[in-house]
This record gives sequence, structure tokens and C-alpha cells, in this order.
Amino acid sequence: MATPSKSPNGAKPRALISVSDKTGMTNLAAELAKLGYEVVSTGGSAKAISDAGVDVTAVDAITNYPEMLDGRVKTLHPAVHGGILARRDVASHVDAVTTHDIGYVDIVAVNLYPFRETVASGAGFEQCVENIDIGGPAMIRAAAKNHPFVYVLVDAADYGPLIEHIKSNPSDADDLAMRKKLAWKAYQHCASYDAVVAEYLWSEIGDGAPAPELCVPMTLADTLRYGA
Repeated sequence: MATPSKSPNGAKPRALISVSDKTGMTNLAAELAKLGYEVVSTGGSAKAISDAGVDVTAVDAITNYPEMLDGRVKTLHPAVHGGILARRDVASHVDAVTTHDIGYVDIVAVNLYPFRETVASGAGFEQCVENIDIGGPAMIRAAAKNHPFVYVLVDAADYGPLIEHIKSNPSDADDLAMRKKLAWKAYQHCASYDAVVAEYLWSEIGDGAPAPELCVPMTLADTLRYGA
């Protein structure tokens, strides 16, 4: 299961990298390229990967559409999401990607626009809204949903462990366990992000009243002794 599945159109295994926080990104791209992946990327991520000397395919070469609307639309395309969401074990999915010449995406490494940081900087409402990510959560959620076939990375701390995991040629059981863990982390990442956006928007319209519904993103810092 750790070996990437081969696209019906003959495309190499693909890793899609599109990150705002570029910590560890170029090293991830280089390691994946060594493992035989075609690295696909967007905008500033693609430039940084190329500048680091790693071959990279721009996402618009996959979609045959340019990035548009000031970057609001770049990965929202069947050539991207079809490659992420296609189940390799369902004949109708394989037929569809074959018919439409879509290559599978085997790894998705995405983190989201810095919304929390933008709000904390004191930016105005319009700028904060522009930092609400759309394409990123869509790719993360798609990859996490299809985790039996797609690794999803939302945290740079997981880049190295995934590379070592792939190199180790894990058993199917160990590989699925890794995929499930990454999928859980991906949904948690999106849930926390959306909670912050919702909290901010309520602060703009709530006139100080308690929100009728509230999601509170929290990170476990420590565990207490029984009874504490």
C-alpha cells in the first residue's frame, strides 16, 4: 500500500505541495523527487521549490487553466480533485480518470492561509476575509477522505516521518495506520481553522452577545493526575 498507485494515463506518482508556511517544504520536495514522485505545486511554493533546484510542475500545466481571481481559483479543478479523490479500487473511478486523462495524486501537502495571524496583526476586515482559505481545505478534506490511497500532510513535523515511512516499505496494516493518523490530523487542522474564522466573524456581527453556537479549538498541553 505504501507504493504509490500508477495512473491509468501513465503519469508518474504525484505529490501536490501548496503551503503558506514553507517550513521544510523544499526538503520535502527534494526527498519526494528522489523517491520518484512528480512534484506539482502552485504560485510561491512552486517558485521556491524550483529555486531550490528541484524539478516542479506548475498546477496550471495539470489543469490547463491559469490561476485566476487573484489566486482565489487555482486548484479547484477536476484535474486536481479527480486525481485526489479517485478510488483506485473502483472500476468506474478508474474508467473516469482514464477517459478524462487525469493523473492520480498520491500525496497532498497543504497548510492554510495565515488567517489567525492576519487577525492578530490588526488587519482590516477585508484583508482578513481574503485570508480565509478555500482551495486548501478542499484539497485537505479530499485527501483525508481518500486516505487509503492518498497521504495528507498539514504539519511540517510529519514531513520527515512520512519520508522514512515510505522508505521503510511498511506492511499494509502499518501503512493504513499512518494514513488514518494523518487523515485525523488533517480534519482536526481544518476544524480548528474554521472555528477561528467563525469566532472572528461573530465578533464582527455579534454586538458582544454570546455566540449561539461555539467551537473552541484547543491543543492538549498536558494530562492531569486522576482526581486533579
